[in-house]
Amino acid sequence: MANDRQQRAARAEQMRKERDKADKKQRNLITVGIVGVVAVLVVLAGFAITSISGDNAKDTALNTPANVTDDYGIVYDAEAAGGEPATDPVSVELYEDFQCPGCQSFEATSGEFLQQQVESGAIEITYRPFSFLDDLGGSPNEYSARSTNLAMCALDAGGVEDYVTVHNYLYENQPTEGEAGPENAELIEAAEGLGITGIDECVRTERFSRWIDDAKNAGTAEGVTGTPTVLVGGETVENPTPASLQTAIDAAQA
Repeated sequence: MANDRQQRAARAEQMRKERDKADKKQRNLITVGIVGVVAVLVVLAGFAITSISGDNAKDTALNTPANVTDDYGIVYDAEAAGGEPATDPVSVELYEDFQCPGCQSFEATSGEFLQQQVESGAIEITYRPFSFLDDLGGSPNEYSARSTNLAMCALDAGGVEDYVTVHNYLYENQPTEGEAGPENAELIEAAEGLGITGIDECVRTERFSRWIDDAKNAGTAEGVTGTPTVLVGGETVENPTPASLQTAIDAAQA
């Protein structure tokens, strides 16, 4: 009887050890599986982060946008405004910074007047990007240059009309000087709201940043020190208003 009990106890102990061994093996397999899954997820996450970082890496090459002049201008004439090609329009040059409050004020008071003058064929505007306010603390997140890059991406992909559309939008929605402006993702979303698509990578990588720097340097070489700087027929117009611009246009036509 005692022998039977001892044998049953021994068998029970053996079965318990085998169960423990099987349970341990299963736990080990589960642990290995979990570690494997985690490792794969870490690799995939690293790849995704690397891909995103690569997609958003700033483009440091000198890329020249389509539809610009050799001297860093964007020409807006009667034909681009939807009219007939003009004969001998007066040249109006605008050095601008989309972060500049003075440029926003100038656009608010004189933008409609200049648009009418372009449509009539009296003038053609050459926009000259002069993004200098980032250097002076005008924006803590380089909005001056990035907003210009947005406009240049629109110009490169869609032409002068898209540039003017973005140009007008940026002044209507200018952030307060000294405060952070919209990030690139927000600028892409804004462009899409204007019907301008296909420029996401251009905006994310700030493709035209070096060209924008060169445009600013070219303006500095011409003696430009601030914005807005307005020239009509090659002559600087001080304190430009619709009235003083009309006077300058009449003088250039005479």
